[in-house]
Amino acid sequence: MQYLTQLLISGLAIGAIYGLIAMGFAVIYKSTGLVNFAQGEMTMIIAYVAWTISTTVGGNLLLVSIGAIIAAIVLGLVIERVVMRPMLGEPVFATVMVTIGLAVILRSSINFIWDAYPHGLDVGFGRDIVRIGNIGVRTGQIAVITTLLLLLVAIWAFFRYSKFGVAMRAVAADDRTALLMGISAPRVHAAAWAASSVIAGIAGVFFAISYDLSPAMFQLGLKAFPATILGGLDAVLGSGIGGLLIGITENLAGGYLGSGMKEVAGFVMIIVVLMIRPFGIFGERDIERV
Repeated sequence: MQYLTQLLISGLAIGAIYGLIAMGFAVIYKSTGLVNFAQGEMTMIIAYVAWTISTTVGGNLLLVSIGAIIAAIVLGLVIERVVMRPMLGEPVFATVMVTIGLAVILRSSINFIWDAYPHGLDVGFGRDIVRIGNIGVRTGQIAVITTLLLLLVAIWAFFRYSKFGVAMRAVAADDRTALLMGISAPRVHAAAWAASSVIAGIAGVFFAISYDLSPAMFQLGLKAFPATILGGLDAVLGSGIGGLLIGITENLAGGYLGSGMKEVAGFVMIIVVLMIRPFGIFGERDIERV
């Protein structure tokens, strides 16, 4: 029982990281109708920026957090303005290919700006062990699960009750009609990219705090994308929950069936679910979801 509990807690922790990145995917898709295949690379870039700030300010958690959030907002806005805005009105396939090219550029920039060696992000928090009964849990694991749950509530309230959240949903549904109603599509797109970048950055920083920072971090995006599909590409909250499900499934498969099954268990789960619900657990055709 103790082994199962440990697997579930570890699965929830890594699943929360997947869920955060998956929510970033869903925010952009829900607001722009596009899939950003550079989400994992954006996660990695912000984590490296946080590490650079940490080595400069001596691991001050507050300064690292503020600096990482600002860097994430700037990165999201720059990508939207310089790369994505000129693609407005272009075929979806071409725009998706642009995000793939962006992913390659961001991934390669790690070796040019930093290095290829692993690093630990030390902010005096995250790797301490808290005992819950006979189970040892890292403070970083508790924090990332809590952060995901708080973000789920905040984003649900944002899309349901704020005027800008409704505007984002309107632009995703029909940007031309939204424009006739006085909604600025470029402004909505910029906000979506900035928000997605911040969410991805939070995931990257938590991963670097709890584990290690390396150029292989971009693979988190590959793990999180199935979570988005599982929860529903048009469902932000569903994507977050999908991340938790993928994390738990991978950990249980790796713990009981062998490490080789850990890499495929999530994809097997996706195939089974999509055969029953082609739009994901929480996604629905022609119905706006949060």
